[in-house]
Amino acid sequence: MSLIDKALKKYYGFSSFRPGQKEIIEDVLAGKDVLGILPTGSGKSICYQLPARVVDGSVLVISPLISLMIDQEKELQASGFKDVIAFNSFLSFSRKQRAFQHLADYKLIYASPEMLQNERFMQKLSKLEISLFVVDEAHCISQWGHEFRPDYLKLDETIKALNDPAVLALSATATPEVQKDIAKQLNRNDINKHIYPMDRENIAFQVTTLANAEEKINYIAGLLKEHSVPTMIYFSSRNWTEKAVDQLAAKLPKRNIAFYHGGMEQTDRILVQQQFMKDQLDIICCTSAFGMGINKPNIRLVIHFHLPTQVESFIQEVGRAGRDGQSSVSLVLTAPNDDLLPKLLINSELPGKEDVRRTFQYLKSLLDNHQNEIQNGEQLIQHLNINETQWRFMSYHLEKNGIMKDNNLLPYHLSKWQTTYEEILALAANRVKYKMEKLSELLVWAEKDQCRRQALFASFQDTIKEPAFSCCDVCGFSFKDWHPIKSQSLESSLNWKVDFKQLMLQGGDDEKVKPG
Repeated sequence: MSLIDKALKKYYGFSSFRPGQKEIIEDVLAGKDVLGILPTGSGKSICYQLPARVVDGSVLVISPLISLMIDQEKELQASGFKDVIAFNSFLSFSRKQRAFQHLADYKLIYASPEMLQNERFMQKLSKLEISLFVVDEAHCISQWGHEFRPDYLKLDETIKALNDPAVLALSATATPEVQKDIAKQLNRNDINKHIYPMDRENIAFQVTTLANAEEKINYIAGLLKEHSVPTMIYFSSRNWTEKAVDQLAAKLPKRNIAFYHGGMEQTDRILVQQQFMKDQLDIICCTSAFGMGINKPNIRLVIHFHLPTQVESFIQEVGRAGRDGQSSVSLVLTAPNDDLLPKLLINSELPGKEDVRRTFQYLKSLLDNHQNEIQNGEQLIQHLNINETQWRFMSYHLEKNGIMKDNNLLPYHLSKWQTTYEEILALAANRVKYKMEKLSELLVWAEKDQCRRQALFASFQDTIKEPAFSCCDVCGFSFKDWHPIKSQSLESSLNWKVDFKQLMLQGGDDEKVKPG
């Protein structure tokens, strides 16, 4: 029995690995850079958690969401692995100070890409032996890095600053194009790739076209009366998550329903997530902010009230269903003009020509008035009449091209400003075009009368798995013939304050880490 087989048995109680895990771990332990693409729910985290138990030095994991970090830290500590720490805004000031003082004692360190921009944190990390640099949910580099989380595009600089440890990038959804972008942004063009089929054979697909949003709500209510199963319903707007809860609660008085979106207080978001995980809630109306890394095995139904903006996001969200291998369903509801909202979202993510012109004009006026410091935050974006995402996009390229640094403008250089101005315009236009094309792929998929499974995964892999239960509505699936395993009865009484005290880590008063 090999070292990693013994470690698997000792720490996890398993006698064999799932497909892909062993091959990735062997490469990682050999000091190789690895890109691992494994289907949702296939145990990607073991690919770095097991090495963290056996290598010298520490493993640093870049994770996109605070809730994901907290969940993984709690699970590891509950399993007896105490040498783990997640740096996030729920870490108390005193515990963070102790963690900084004893950072070398931790074998597994979780942080967000934004946390890596904290100078003190990086000074502490640079003194450690980082044996492995992990980017969990690595598709976020390509999906989010170019817009509202540009710190993902700075990871290659961090890797250099940490003496170039081996890199492991993990994801469940990455086309060949996205794989190339991940390797490029991490400056690991010769990265070893372990790519496995992404389709899950226990998930059936159905697309249903209705007249309007009201019909969608009625359809969902009727379906959930027939099938009392843990359900996630995805919306593209925060307002719709709240509105849908009210409407569905009136039609389904015996079901426990809640909403989740990025505009909620972070404590409330984590509480709702924990209640859903504990089967105290059985229906979640949510935006894309909910679900990444959720390892709830018995989600039976994932409904898309609105389509996301790209196939990768859709597959990620669908993949939260049926992680126990039992029969589960992805339901997409469409209606006329459903493309308007995602197109609006795409356009709002990037600055237009007038936004860029206005921003450059304002920055030039600061220099003309001998003012170098740029006001930050809400005041700035209100003054420029742009949103936070648009400013992040522009400020990243302003820093990259030497126009500003640490929120201060550098001396004016006409040609540099003109080049950067034109570059930002071109990059923004190209990203909008790219994202519109990605949206079009998903819209075409929903409209075509062909096998949903085959068409969905065509750009990711050459073949698909044989469905374990049913394939899709085009191939004969019907909810009338669906008989999912029933969950245990859900608790009808929810006490948020009591649950909160039981579930939450000790609150912190440190700086906020952006959750995504």
